Amino acid sequence: MLKKISFFIVLFMSTSLFSQQSKLDTYQYIIVSDKFDFVRSTDQYQTSSLTKFLLKKKGFKVFLSNEKFPKDLQNNRCIALVATIKDESGMFTTMSTIQIKDCDGKIVYASKAGESKVKEYKKAYQEAIRNAFASMTDFKYSYNPSSVVTKDEKKEEILTNSIPDKLVVPVKIVPEVVVLPEIKKEVEKIEIPVSNTIDVLSAQSKNNGLYLMNTKLEVVFVILKTNRIGVFVIKDKNGIFYKSGENWVSEYYENNQLIQKEFQVKF
Repeated sequence: MLKKISFFIVLFMSTSLFSQQSKLDTYQYIIVSDKFDFVRSTDQYQTSSLTKFLLKKKGFKVFLSNEKFPKDLQNNRCIALVATIKDESGMFTTMSTIQIKDCDGKIVYASKAGESKVKEYKKAYQEAIRNAFASMTDFKYSYNPSSVVTKDEKKEEILTNSIPDKLVVPVKIVPEVVVLPEIKKEVEKIEIPVSNTIDVLSAQSKNNGLYLMNTKLEVVFVILKTNRIGVFVIKDKNGIFYKSGENWVSEYYENNQLIQKEFQVKF
């Protein structure tokens, strides 16, 4: 009985590893964030450039998120994986884990935690990242273009999962009055917090709207078409997304306060 249980455990682990490995082989590129959440500036302590250097050894084409991408990657970020470093450091130990995610933000691979007890930040983070990379002995990669998911297939999959059919608002059903005049009146009466920095979003199209992602391929907004040119309804938020000059502006309520933020959108 014990032998049978052990056999099934080994079989399950082997199947899971094969499935995980097959997913990795469908990707040609990895994008590494040029600034991780646990540092204050771009590539501080060379954490991003070191991660890029190490992942290149696995055979991927690796780019920092602030570098120029090839045309196919510019047109479709979902053909690349995204590498991040998860920091789980304690008071006396620096601990880093390398996480590989798809454009949905799902983790497709994670290393073991690499540790360092060095006190100097730069040496500690670099040693922890190197130790995390050293644990990736099961991370095998061989690019298989025949199994790559096409741009249209991936877009359809992402948008279908994000906007269930039963929640889709057909264009003709959107009321003519989007309450734009009333919103403008409120804007004149209230002080609206406005961000001084302009974030850049990438748009993936859908028949009834757009799917907007930031440079980390995280979903920021799902916006739905209205019968007004240059005006969208923000899904799941009490607000709108509209064209203003060369940029786009989001206006929505959060904790009973009207929030306004400006974006650049790449279509």
